[in-house]
Amino acid sequence: MALGKRVPRQSELFVPLTELPKSPAHPFYSRLNQLLAEAGFDPFVEELCEPYYKTGGRPSIPPGVYFRMLFIGYFEGIDSQRGIAWRCADSRSLRDFLGAALTEATPAHNSMTVIRQRLPGTVFEEVFEKVLSILSQRGLLKGKTLGIDGTTLEANAAMKTIVRKADGKDWKNYLRSLAQAEGIAEPTEEDLRRIDRGRKEKKVSNEQWESPNDKDARIARMKDGTTHLAYKAEHAVDLETEAIVAAQITHADRGDSETGMESLVQAQVHLMSSGSEASVEEVVADKGYHDNGWLAACARLGVRTYIPERKQATRVWTNKAAEYEKAFRANRRRVRGQRGRRLNRWRSERVERSFAHVCETGGGRRAWLRGMENVQKSHLVRCCAYNLGLVMRKCLGMRKPRSGALAAALILMVGAILTTLILRTQSSLGYASESVGYALLLLIVAATHYTMTHRHPLIPENGRS
Repeated sequence: MALGKRVPRQSELFVPLTELPKSPAHPFYSRLNQLLAEAGFDPFVEELCEPYYKTGGRPSIPPGVYFRMLFIGYFEGIDSQRGIAWRCADSRSLRDFLGAALTEATPAHNSMTVIRQRLPGTVFEEVFEKVLSILSQRGLLKGKTLGIDGTTLEANAAMKTIVRKADGKDWKNYLRSLAQAEGIAEPTEEDLRRIDRGRKEKKVSNEQWESPNDKDARIARMKDGTTHLAYKAEHAVDLETEAIVAAQITHADRGDSETGMESLVQAQVHLMSSGSEASVEEVVADKGYHDNGWLAACARLGVRTYIPERKQATRVWTNKAAEYEKAFRANRRRVRGQRGRRLNRWRSERVERSFAHVCETGGGRRAWLRGMENVQKSHLVRCCAYNLGLVMRKCLGMRKPRSGALAAALILMVGAILTTLILRTQSSLGYASESVGYALLLLIVAATHYTMTHRHPLIPENGRS
């Protein structure tokens, strides 16, 4: 074969579309398109969004294309609209997934912003319920036992920009006032840092400070121990099927027991709206959700709770309602039982897995949008994509594109190591080892191809290895 050289070429004036090379469509996105078509996704979202578009004028992004682009952000792990738009314009297979022709430009990120601002939050809720109906038809929505937990999302605002609510002064002006109170008329940067380190009250209160750029963001401690302006994301997950039944964004300084009932009610509403006949019977949460008032409210609704209690020296029931103690005792008895222990293990495994998929590999840990409504829209669509990925994996046997490529790379690496070891020992084992090595290499290549298009055969459905 002769050596090929790269030389500058003059582009053709006319190129027939029939002569353009056809790239093979990605099997995951092709099957996902088929799944959405079977569910009537595009006619549903077009009818749903029609009241928010004006009659006449230049055609905008079709609603089905807009939501598909957001799904791509989750499956490809892209956290910003700009990155999603670049990825869609760069990939031929993603262009096929969006239904864009070769001569047609894919939507830009600023057009996605216009569509998001135009559509209200109720539209995203109904799209979420539509995806839940797909899960219900596939038998992936039981709804009997829910696990509820929350995590923090970093807001698109910096701590150094916070100002005092009382006078609007920023942090440096606040430190200068402290320095002047100590008698330093013109404090230097070193003086300000020394005073900041020596402050008696090291905590920064949300009652006194706020972000001028994002009023809904709150000062909170993240999972890694750092302090940022953040939001709180809370998931209600079906513990039997791992489907996200409800997802809400709230202020980061709201307590778990305060938002837990909202997620429970929201989950039941979504189950009813999706056409499922299931109703919530059990709720599992961590000890942060343990509250006597919430336990009593769940008991009145006929919902059994499995919530570990906080450590407390003594409990006084004389000044509380009798239903509080009754609900507390019943919850303690259920938590200490064998089923309570098993459900709490499921909760710690499966609810946290939903956060790992949506926030970490799905690119949702950092919120590039501002305002609770915008963050809620973005997070809700990522949860929709998570549920669609659940259908693709459990019902159709297909993994997410990035997960399949990673597993294939691991299999190929292990196979290459084993093949090298066998070929190196052929001198002592004879020519039969060489045949075994080549046969093993062919087997590894076949397993790699299967892994990139299907669920990994060595990983069970529950994710344990």
